[in-house]
Amino acid sequence: MSVGYIVRRFFIFLAIVWAAATFNFVLPRLGGQNPIREKLVAQSALSGSVQAGLEEMVKEYEIKFGLDKPLWQQYLTYLSDMSRLDFNYSISNYPRKVIDMMADAVPWTLGLLIVTTLLAFVIGNLLGALQAWPGAPRFLKFAMPPLMMMSAIPYFLLGLILVYTFGFFLSIFPMYGGYSVGTVPTATLGFAWDVLRHAMLPALSIILVSIGGWALGMRSLMIMTRGEDFAIFGDAMGLKSRTIFGRYAMRNAMLPQITALALTLGQILSGAVLVEVIFGYPGIGTMLYQAIRGSDYYLVQGIIFIVIVSIGLGTLILDIIYPLLDPRITYRRA
Repeated sequence: MSVGYIVRRFFIFLAIVWAAATFNFVLPRLGGQNPIREKLVAQSALSGSVQAGLEEMVKEYEIKFGLDKPLWQQYLTYLSDMSRLDFNYSISNYPRKVIDMMADAVPWTLGLLIVTTLLAFVIGNLLGALQAWPGAPRFLKFAMPPLMMMSAIPYFLLGLILVYTFGFFLSIFPMYGGYSVGTVPTATLGFAWDVLRHAMLPALSIILVSIGGWALGMRSLMIMTRGEDFAIFGDAMGLKSRTIFGRYAMRNAMLPQITALALTLGQILSGAVLVEVIFGYPGIGTMLYQAIRGSDYYLVQGIIFIVIVSIGLGTLILDIIYPLLDPRITYRRA
């Protein structure tokens, strides 16, 4: 792979991040709401009295957050701050900084999404590959219909079903939160077990929905791979079926699935937002939902910007390592 190609892909990545960041700046402001005014009015309503000097307070906070400047100046300041990963203060949770709030929530979401995505990817691809391969256990043929049925159910809807069944009706798993109320987070096995029990239902809602899609895609790819010349030749040479299956067929069929894995991360995150809200999971999805409800510009911008950069960076890395996954792929001009 040439250095020039990597440089071009990096500049394309920067252009995509800039375009997405621009939409990220514009979209929250299309509603025409004043988040500072709404926050101060809500606080006044909770205190049961009308806040005196409300307009003066609104102006002072607008100066503090830079919302008194023209929109183009806010945009330039926004780009400068994003380049330094400085997301300013949260409007709804002042004086907490956005980056500190995200640092508390990101580990919860990463732990949930990475584990569930990898489990669904591995289990789904293995089931799909075995279903398409001759000599596989017959019971696997009966596993595809229920998996496909669950793959058509949205994450949040399956989450509600799991909450009612295993949380409310059977009382096997907790229904809400990341850990028990009143528990102090500590590096102990007891706390880890408590976190695992609370994460079980959100994880199941994502895994059960995702497995069917991975299995169906892998099944189709394996059926096509079985008809390739190398598979037929290997069978004619007397290679064992398990050798052709693992070393040749699955290796060639996995490349499109790996591509889909990188592209699916964004869809999983968007679906996991509602999953986290339903289960009250203290992740980035719940924080984004609360930020949108509170018109917290800076918190929304910080979360979405990090998501955009993460997905774009993952796609860039995947594009660069393609030749390592399949030596037949090259980016050099003929």
